[in-house]
Amino acid sequence: MKGKTAIVNILKMEGVEYLTCFPSNALIDAAATLNIRPIVARTERVAVNIADGYSRISNGRRIGVSAVQHGPGIENAFGGVAQAYSDASPILLLPGTFERSRLGVPPNFQAIYNYQGVTKWVEVVNAAERIPQMMQRAFTLLRSGKPAPVMLEVPTDVMEEEINEEAFHYTPAKGPRPWGDPQDVREAVQALLAARSPILVAGQGIFYAEAWDDLKELAELTQVPVMTTLNGKSAFPEDHPLALGAGGRSRPQMVDHFLRKADLVFGIGTSFTRSVYITPIPPGKTMAQVAIDEEDINKDYSISYGVIGDAKAVLRQMIEEVKRQVGESGRQGDDTTAKEVRAVKEEFLKEWMPRLTSSEAPISPYRVIWDLMHTVDRQRTIVTHDAGNPRDQMVPFYEALIPRGYIGWGKSTQLGTGLGLVMGAKLAVPDHLVVNLMGDAAFGMVGMDFETAVRSHIPILTIVLNNGLMGGYEKHLPISTARYGTRYLSGHYAQIAEGLGGYTERVEKPEDLVPALRRCIQEVEAGRATLLEVITREEPVYPVG
Repeated sequence: MKGKTAIVNILKMEGVEYLTCFPSNALIDAAATLNIRPIVARTERVAVNIADGYSRISNGRRIGVSAVQHGPGIENAFGGVAQAYSDASPILLLPGTFERSRLGVPPNFQAIYNYQGVTKWVEVVNAAERIPQMMQRAFTLLRSGKPAPVMLEVPTDVMEEEINEEAFHYTPAKGPRPWGDPQDVREAVQALLAARSPILVAGQGIFYAEAWDDLKELAELTQVPVMTTLNGKSAFPEDHPLALGAGGRSRPQMVDHFLRKADLVFGIGTSFTRSVYITPIPPGKTMAQVAIDEEDINKDYSISYGVIGDAKAVLRQMIEEVKRQVGESGRQGDDTTAKEVRAVKEEFLKEWMPRLTSSEAPISPYRVIWDLMHTVDRQRTIVTHDAGNPRDQMVPFYEALIPRGYIGWGKSTQLGTGLGLVMGAKLAVPDHLVVNLMGDAAFGMVGMDFETAVRSHIPILTIVLNNGLMGGYEKHLPISTARYGTRYLSGHYAQIAEGLGGYTERVEKPEDLVPALRRCIQEVEAGRATLLEVITREEPVYPVG
């Protein structure tokens, strides 16, 4: 068999269903022969974003795979791979590259020299006979440790090189789930139980370990409140009495209230990365951390109690240790903390309800988020924000009820990423409604890829908040805006989406929002990619601090 055939056979053995791509790459037709469906995007970045969304919603159990052309294709894909790397998402990239005799000859672009900073492993397949071993290593890395993109460049002549079929052997890779050191777990639990006002911080490691039930059990057993990171949003049900919400650049008042009073901040499945898009941990706190990767311990904060291990495995150890130290029922029955959470939440919502239910026009973006949340069935809906204002307005107020019911992202904040993520999510969970909320600037980056959803029969709902400007840039562009109107945009995005073949509506009055949402959801459920354009006002006010 040829090298390209060996690769797609391995993909099939690893359970790969889709190959997101942009021609040309010899793997596309080879994959189609084995009924691995190619999803051709309009841009390489969105092709990678689709694979990224698929991996996230599958919690890495199924891997998103993307193949692009050598040269300009892999050059254009960098943004999508960088976003996946920053958010620790496991995707496999299989770009072509120049034939072996032309490798290293300027100005030929090679991923191996340019992608090392945004991948867990990147290598060139220098001989077809090495394909089984290198692909097995790739999938082992994708399923082990901290998730991240993996890339194998395949030269065009290696794609066509013959492999002896009798010598072709491949066993699908498995990822280990390491337990924590028992002494480390014991000390961390002792600190948790001894703390006066502890708080749990749940990251997206909860998703990849599929440990949301274990997290809930530990929280209820200890009666410790839970906040999530932005990437971990929905790992803990946000209607739970102990839920504080997600700590992003903006966040519910409960997050700041309980962080301020905390004497122990206990992270599980989080890297505790410092970023402008992540709520900072106040100074002077004692900190504990459960992480799959030792490189995340003492990276940005000083950690007093560190445990290296899989979030689910360590949570089971912690639960048993809590029961050993304080009894089988733990501290269940003590609702003191839950009452405090409820009181702070009620105060927070009372303050923001005028914006969330505003009847003014142009429409408040907060009204859009509030009406969306109360219109969809959140038990079977996945939503995401885009970068900028939609993220900062949506994160504090959209209450996610199911694991992965919300795709939080943003250690890199590449405008337009949400569109590809929800396409990948829909491929992974076709029976769920998937929704991305984006601004008009984000649509300008990736809007043509709405046609990818239409053509590929991926029925998603895209909501475009059109306020005719780049929100939040008034402080960066005051002179150029005053003289040249730099931050102002224009466009009728419903018309564009209609021209691309989708079902569209445009709403200008608040009272029309819910009826339009219901019609759009009906169209999505009938199998049509749908876009709802909402004329909104700029509202650069967010709950912070």
